[in-house]
Amino acid sequence: MVDVTTTPCWYILHTYAGYESMVKDNLERLIENNNLQEMIFDVKIPMEQTIEEKNGKRKIVERKLLPCYVFIKMIYSNQLWYWITNTRGVTGFVGPQGRPIPLKEAEIRKMRLEEIVVDADFTVGDMVNVDSGPLEGFQGRITELNDAAQKAKINIEMFGRATDVEVEYIQIRKIAE
Repeated sequence: MVDVTTTPCWYILHTYAGYESMVKDNLERLIENNNLQEMIFDVKIPMEQTIEEKNGKRKIVERKLLPCYVFIKMIYSNQLWYWITNTRGVTGFVGPQGRPIPLKEAEIRKMRLEEIVVDADFTVGDMVNVDSGPLEGFQGRITELNDAAQKAKINIEMFGRATDVEVEYIQIRKIAE
């Protein structure tokens, strides 16, 4: 079990609809005004890029992955809980009776709150197993590597045809041949 009073953990804040950006700005101001940089490390609103078509034109739009939620990485204390829950737009922490529960490592990875750099020993031609994501359970051969983006292109058999797909390093595991 992680000691939340000394270790920074990710927590989830619930906000009013449409107030996420304002809450993030208010929390950043709170951190700055009270010199809380050693207690609150990061505030994020998970976003995703989607393609929207309007009047026959396509454009890339940033959308909130989870509307009404803001993620905060901090060392928990009752004083911080008080300040944060009394920030305009915040309805409370996600957890029993409004007391926060730290996110697990798998949840942090899934939400992509932190960039996880994988020191991969993959080479083109390696057989790999996909351990997470929409292609979980598939096996394939690496055809291309992109160390800067931490992604690999693998050739898998899907619907009876060989198909090239792009996956992240953290989603695959090398198979001993």
